[in-house]
Amino acid sequence: MARMTSYRLFPPQLMSPLAGLTLLTFVAVSLPATASLPSQRATPPPPPPSTLESAYRLGAGDRIRIDIFRVPQYSGEHDLLVDGSINLPVAGSVDLAGLTLDQASEAIAIAYSNILRRPRITVSLVTPRPLRIGIAGEVTEPGSYTLNSGETPTITALLEAAGGLTQMADLRQVQIYRSQRFGPNQIINVNLWQLLQTGDLRYDVTLRDGDTVRVPTAASLNLAEALQMSTASFASNESRPLNVAVVGEVFRPGPYTVTGTARTGAAGVPGGGGGTAIPPTVTRAIQVAGGIRPMANIRDIQIRRQTRTAGEQTIAVNLWQLLQTGDLTQDIVLQEGDTVIVPTATAIDEEEAAQIAAASFSPDTVKVNVVGEVGRPGIIEVAPNTPLNQALLAAGGFNNRASRGEVDLVRLNPDGTVEQREIPVDFTQGLDDETNPPIRNNDVIIVGRSTPATIGDTLDTIARPISSAISLFTIPLTLLRLFESF
Repeated sequence: MARMTSYRLFPPQLMSPLAGLTLLTFVAVSLPATASLPSQRATPPPPPPSTLESAYRLGAGDRIRIDIFRVPQYSGEHDLLVDGSINLPVAGSVDLAGLTLDQASEAIAIAYSNILRRPRITVSLVTPRPLRIGIAGEVTEPGSYTLNSGETPTITALLEAAGGLTQMADLRQVQIYRSQRFGPNQIINVNLWQLLQTGDLRYDVTLRDGDTVRVPTAASLNLAEALQMSTASFASNESRPLNVAVVGEVFRPGPYTVTGTARTGAAGVPGGGGGTAIPPTVTRAIQVAGGIRPMANIRDIQIRRQTRTAGEQTIAVNLWQLLQTGDLTQDIVLQEGDTVIVPTATAIDEEEAAQIAAASFSPDTVKVNVVGEVGRPGIIEVAPNTPLNQALLAAGGFNNRASRGEVDLVRLNPDGTVEQREIPVDFTQGLDDETNPPIRNNDVIIVGRSTPATIGDTLDTIARPISSAISLFTIPLTLLRLFESF
C-alpha cells in the first residue's frame, strides 16, 4: 500500500535532554496514503479512571526548590513568574509552565547542559499555588473558585465548594475541559454515579489550574437515584429554607418559605416553624400551604423546576403510592424556585378519602359552624373527612327542641357559589355523600326546631305582647292598694 511521509516541527522545550541543543528537529511520521490527519475538533473517547493523569503541573505562583548535585551555589528556591518561567543563575530564563516536576528537572538540565557536565537536577514543590477553576451547569452556585492545591483539589471538593449538585444533574456525564500547552483542549468525562456506587476514588479526578467543570442537566429525574444522590457528600445542601410556590387543591395556595420541619394544624392555617436539619419535601410544602383540600388528586401532583441548561422540566409525583407502599422516593426534596401543583380530582372514592384525610399532609382539623338546636352551638374543630353525623355529635347532639329528621348543610364552593342541601339524619348511616356527607372546612350545619317547639315559640311570641298590656292595666290598681295600706 502506498505511504506518504509528513514532517512536524517541534520547539526545543519539547526535546529530551538526550537530544542536545538542536534548535530545530524534523520528525518523520509515516501514515497510510488513504489516512487523513485527525481533526482537532474531534473528542477522543473518555479514558478509564485508572489512566487519568493526576501529576501536578507547575504554573505562575508556584514556589519550587532546585537542587543541583555538587553545585550548591546554583541551587535554591524560585517563584514561577506570571508567564510560568523562572530566572536561573547563569542559565537565564526557563519556561516551566504546564510541566510536571520531572519534566521541569529535564528542562532545567537542558538549560545547564552548556555550563555543567551532565547536570543532575532535582526539583521539588515548596508552596503550591491556589488553583483557579470554573464550574457551570447543575450546581447550586456556579462560577469561579479558588482551591488550595495543597489539599489535593478533586472534582468532589469543587462541587462542595460550589454548594453541591442539584437534583437535575446528570452524574454520569460530568465533563472537565482542560487546556493543553500544545494542541486542542482535552475533555475528560467523569462518571460520578460510579463513585457513589463503588466508592472508587479513581472517579474523583484531581483538578488542575484553569480547568472548567460542566455538569449537564439530566433528561428526566429518576426519583430513586435522586433520593440516593441527596445523601451524597457533594449533593446540594437543601436543608436551608427554600422559596417555593404551592398552587391548586390546597387550602392556602401561594408562595412560601419552606423548611424541612414545617407542619400545619388546622385547615387553611399556614404551617411552619422548626429548624432546618431536614430537607424540605413536597409534603412539607403542602403542609405549609394549609394542607390538601378534599378534592385534591394526589396521584398526579407535578413539580415544575427550572434547570440550568434545559429550561423548565416537570416532575410527576404520586403521593397515593407513598401512602400505600411507603415509597419515600415520591416525597422528593424540593429546590429553590420549585412550583408544586396539586390538581383537582374528577371523582373521589370514599374509602380513599378517609385514608387521605389521615395522611400527614392533610390538615389535622377542619372548622365547621353548627347553629340551631344542638347542645353546644358554635364553631367546632373536627378531623378532615368527618361525617356530618359525627360533627353533630361533637356539637353536643340534638337538644329537646331540635327537629331530628333532617338538617341543612350550607357549603361555599371553590367557584364562589353557595350550595344549600337538606340532609336526612340517621345516626346509623355510614359515610355517604347523600345521607351522611363528609364535612369540609367552613361548612355550616343548621339544625331547625321541631314542630312542637315552633308552635310553642309562636304562642310565646303572641302571648308576650298581651302579657305586657295586661301588666300596664294592673299597675294603677297596685298603686291604689299601696296607698290604702297607709
